[in-house]
Amino acid sequence: MTVVTRFAPSPTGELHLGSAYSAWTGWHRAREAGGTFLVRIEDIDIRRCKRAFETAILDDLKWLGFDWDGEVRRQSEHFATYGKVLDQLGTRGLIYPCFCSRAAIERELAASANAPHGPDGPLYPGTCRHLSIQERRDRIAAGQEHCLRLDAERAAKEAGPYHFVDETLGHVMGEPLLIGDFVIARKDTPTSYHLAVVVDDALQGVSHVVRGQDLFAATSVHRLLQALLGFPAPMYHHHRLILDAEGHKLSKSTRATALRELRGQGATLPDIRRMIGLP
Repeated sequence: MTVVTRFAPSPTGELHLGSAYSAWTGWHRAREAGGTFLVRIEDIDIRRCKRAFETAILDDLKWLGFDWDGEVRRQSEHFATYGKVLDQLGTRGLIYPCFCSRAAIERELAASANAPHGPDGPLYPGTCRHLSIQERRDRIAAGQEHCLRLDAERAAKEAGPYHFVDETLGHVMGEPLLIGDFVIARKDTPTSYHLAVVVDDALQGVSHVVRGQDLFAATSVHRLLQALLGFPAPMYHHHRLILDAEGHKLSKSTRATALRELRGQGATLPDIRRMIGLP
């Protein structure tokens, strides 16, 4: 099997040490096998993603020595492709419109003593899943704002039991209901991360998905979508995370020190490698 990996940052900020480690892990996995290393820009959130950040990310990758194969794929250029897949799922009755506001969802969860929880907290209670087809049509015709959600229970029944292979853990049984009826598209973001990444991995022939342990739970959902869409199942490797002094994962949202800033302070390539635990 030809090994094909990818590094897929979102240009909502600059690369930090955790990103550098993730890029190195995917790049090294491909290069040691004589395979292919791809770079994908996951810029579906057009409000937060900036081309300047993309430019900085690609510059950092070059500085780190992580060369890639082929052209960079930008998700924002492929909304029509994701839309066709959404239409397939919709035709099969696997997605439904949800008209609930965040505030309404929070009120309903607060009123429920037994709200189901997932890895990131309480799950959507499925309020709009029970609306009739006519009521859905009437609300859409009236211009009510809505998103689209995957009907996880129906999807699980259609997909049947499934598993994924993690290079460290071996065979792991999928949990299709792990994050409930998740949002698969919004008006301002016509695809979700979960759908776009599954479609892109299939189209680009990614054989090994190399990413952080924080995305382990998402793998159950991605394998569910792959099973529903008839996509091949890649191998998975969930690598360790780079933590800060308090033991928290480095991220853009916590304003982790950017690689570019460290470079500006005089950090050399050997310094960066040492900081992320490489020889």
